[in-house]
Amino acid sequence: MKSFPGGIHPQYNKDLTKAKSIVEMPLPKKVRLLLSQHLGPPCSPLVAPGDEVAQGQKIADTEAYVAAPILASVAGEVTAVDAEGIDILTDPSRSAFIGGKKAYSSPAELRQLIREGGIVGLGGATFPTHVKLSPPEGKTVHTLVLNGAECEPYLTTDHRLMLEQGEELVAGAKLLMEACGAEKAIIGIEENKPDAIANLEELCREQGDIRVARVPVRYPQGGERQLIKTLTGKEVPEGGLPLDLGIVVSNVATAAAVHQAINLGLPLIDRVVTVSGGGVAEPKNVRVRLGTPIADLLDFCGGLTTTAVKVVNGGPMMGKAVSDLNSPVTKGTSGILAFTAAEAREFEERDCIRCARCVDACPQILMPLYLALYSRKRKYDLAEEFHLFNCIECGCCSYVCPSRIPIVKYIQTAKDRITRQRRRK
Repeated sequence: MKSFPGGIHPQYNKDLTKAKSIVEMPLPKKVRLLLSQHLGPPCSPLVAPGDEVAQGQKIADTEAYVAAPILASVAGEVTAVDAEGIDILTDPSRSAFIGGKKAYSSPAELRQLIREGGIVGLGGATFPTHVKLSPPEGKTVHTLVLNGAECEPYLTTDHRLMLEQGEELVAGAKLLMEACGAEKAIIGIEENKPDAIANLEELCREQGDIRVARVPVRYPQGGERQLIKTLTGKEVPEGGLPLDLGIVVSNVATAAAVHQAINLGLPLIDRVVTVSGGGVAEPKNVRVRLGTPIADLLDFCGGLTTTAVKVVNGGPMMGKAVSDLNSPVTKGTSGILAFTAAEAREFEERDCIRCARCVDACPQILMPLYLALYSRKRKYDLAEEFHLFNCIECGCCSYVCPSRIPIVKYIQTAKDRITRQRRRK
């Protein structure tokens, strides 16, 4: 195997939940389904306050190509609709959902069914899956890569899914291969998950076109460009996509979701979330309905401890701090982490000492120190000359910086401002 450049070895802290089976959270009393749960334009509501909706019913959509519809995660009454989301009061007596295998006659019809199931990448990027599976004219796909690396510290949702839903994962891989035209599939799993590797190797023993590959433990091994480099030795060209190499990358949880949507008729209305950290009473892996308030999810895990000082949506490297515990679980919520003061220490930012540790750690072969400098000074033209938008915001640079400079924060701010300026123009 080839290795991608840079990378780090943070404390992985997965022991809190890696041996804990997925448990299903009871139906929440209410949900709030955000209209933007994918990479692309937000959806527009298809319902109004007072409407009765069924579980799995489409309640928001858009004609934009890079988008996926929003489906009701519970049955009940729509109580509010605004520019950001739709509120539904749950009616437990109407929560039964009758699914059924979806029929299709071509890869294009299969991709459309995946879209109608509301499927997006469940690894965190939330890119609409049907778009990723649609190679542009002149390009063909020969390899599907299933990402089971799960390199973010604390998170164990993919690990448990590979152990408990391995058959569904393999069935979903077959559907993804059919949808994009891939001849073979590789499931890349970090070596720190030997039980998941053994389980999928056994399930794929009779599958001549699907194999399991052990990959080294190294953050951010789960980045699609990094995983492609490790598995194939090829590099995605600058400004290009995996499709340029004839490769499609999908998360293992996404594959399982595709199986459920097509073979069982169950659209994406829930997902598995790791609830962990020293600030939560009972760390768990929880299957939870989309739109559930984070506060309810934490309560299901015993609530916050008295030592909790910070809650993060996602992993510690790329997640975002939660300012309101009433905010909902979305398609992109892979983890809810509650940290103590020791786990979420704040440091004083100091001057850059030009040690180049951030350069050594960068998996994209960038110059993070200059990206941070020019971003902070609002010299965005210079930042773009140093390939600002090639940054994947993995956080390696900030992690190793001895001066505690929040490099990624400066880069994210610069990207956001540049994007806003371009939209206005």
